Amino acid sequence: MILYRKSLLRALLAVGIVLSIPLIAMQFTAEVNWSLFDFMVMGLMVFSLVIVFEFIRSRWRNKKQLIPFILLALVAFLLLWVELSVGVFGSPIAGS
Repeated sequence: MILYRKSLLRALLAVGIVLSIPLIAMQFTAEVNWSLFDFMVMGLMVFSLVIVFEFIRSRWRNKKQLIPFILLALVAFLLLWVELSVGVFGSPIAGS
């Protein structure tokens, strides 16, 4: 149970740190213009990524097995982020 709490705390801390970057940037420039929905989507994505990392880390202890799964999760996260932001693939969820 304590491991679960630590994983949840790490995920929430990561979300807070990552989301503070655009929030602070919005105070200084008009080029960063996120809506509440943008913060919610990115928060969910970062939270999910950290939870997946924690699951992978708890499931596989051997680094040779661990690294490919972490890279796969990171690539999937980055592809989804890019698709949501600029629409590289032209899917229905594509951004501007």
